[in-house]
Amino acid sequence: MSDDSQRLPVTTDQDVVRVRQLVRTVAVAVKLSLVDQTKIVTAASELARNTLVYGGGGEVEVSRVQNDRRAGIRIVFADQGPGIIDLELALTDGYTTGGGLGLGLSGARRLVDEFEIDTEPGKGTTITIVKWCR
Repeated sequence: MSDDSQRLPVTTDQDVVRVRQLVRTVAVAVKLSLVDQTKIVTAASELARNTLVYGGGGEVEVSRVQNDRRAGIRIVFADQGPGIIDLELALTDGYTTGGGLGLGLSGARRLVDEFEIDTEPGKGTTITIVKWCR
């Protein structure tokens, strides 16, 4: 299903930039269209920033994936932060706790083909996203 995954820490703003660069490189390698490259890089940037700001830092794993019909990219964001108390609220367009646009989670979810979130208050959050070639 997947091959050569790469892990990056997310503990500084510079790490968020590195995540963007790695995601762009892998998106090009799996031959995502330019529009889909932009979508996955944007989603990854939002989620990496959330990992840093709300999760207190964590780790990102980027992998190429393949199914019967196509190639894609899977990205897993994991932190050991406070978790998300009200997930439904956090996924609502316009909701923000940081004074931003409130497009982080809901916006990222719209930009990708698969979006899975596992969170528990006090136990951290893991978000997995996948973007498939068209």
